[in-house]
Amino acid sequence: MRRILSALTLLLLPLALLLAPTSPASATIGDPIGSNDWSCQPTAQRPTPVVLVHGTFGDRRSLLDRLSGTLKSRGYCVYSLDYGNRATGPIEESAAQLSTFVDKVLASTGAAKVSMVGHSQGGMMPRYYIKNLGGAGKVDDLVGLAPSNHGTYNSAALAPLAPVCYSCTQQASDSQFLAELNSGDESPGDVSYTNVVTRYDQVVVPYTSGYLKPARQVTNVTLQDTCPTDLTEHLNIPQDGPAIRWALNALGRPGPADPAFRPLCLP
Repeated sequence: MRRILSALTLLLLPLALLLAPTSPASATIGDPIGSNDWSCQPTAQRPTPVVLVHGTFGDRRSLLDRLSGTLKSRGYCVYSLDYGNRATGPIEESAAQLSTFVDKVLASTGAAKVSMVGHSQGGMMPRYYIKNLGGAGKVDDLVGLAPSNHGTYNSAALAPLAPVCYSCTQQASDSQFLAELNSGDESPGDVSYTNVVTRYDQVVVPYTSGYLKPARQVTNVTLQDTCPTDLTEHLNIPQDGPAIRWALNALGRPGPADPAFRPLCLP
């Protein structure tokens, strides 16, 4: 029964994305608020542009308006991409699309590196880019919001999704893809890794699957450790106030987020 429920959850995610509460502007297909301004130039205070990476079944705007608008208001150049047929295609191909997009951002802004904030698969997929496609020298921070770093459930549970979502099967906890991605150093390169998870995650199960192995450049955060009444689950974590504040902390300092940081616990 648990396997059936997990498969149904993932199958219903496209509908959930359509029904999730968003700002009125986000009902219109397009870029997230404040993003993809190709005339934007980084400043001395905000020298690193930020790329937003959506999750499985999402698109460049799904659930990202608040995060994008907040980053823009803080002075960042913000960019967001579509990839992988709503992130359902092979993750290796999606990472190649991310690589092309990063190069476009770097060429447009003249920046040396980008930072990334990714939701779900969008917090894990960039690690393939970093490890295998030359991204280690082009990424400063990677912030994962409920990232599927070690997957969810197992291949048998997710196999029925293969015809419509190949990447779902790659995110099974026992997949060959994740075994290879997580072999050796889970946080390679001179990249700062921050992973923000929620105890109420019903997609990445267990929620601690979003953690990376402890390392100097890794901070793993469970939202409820600092904001016990935060009921945010998997889908809405990119819109959650404390989660966004953790991302801002990571992006605004050298290294990953400060484990001693205590965000304002307002929604």
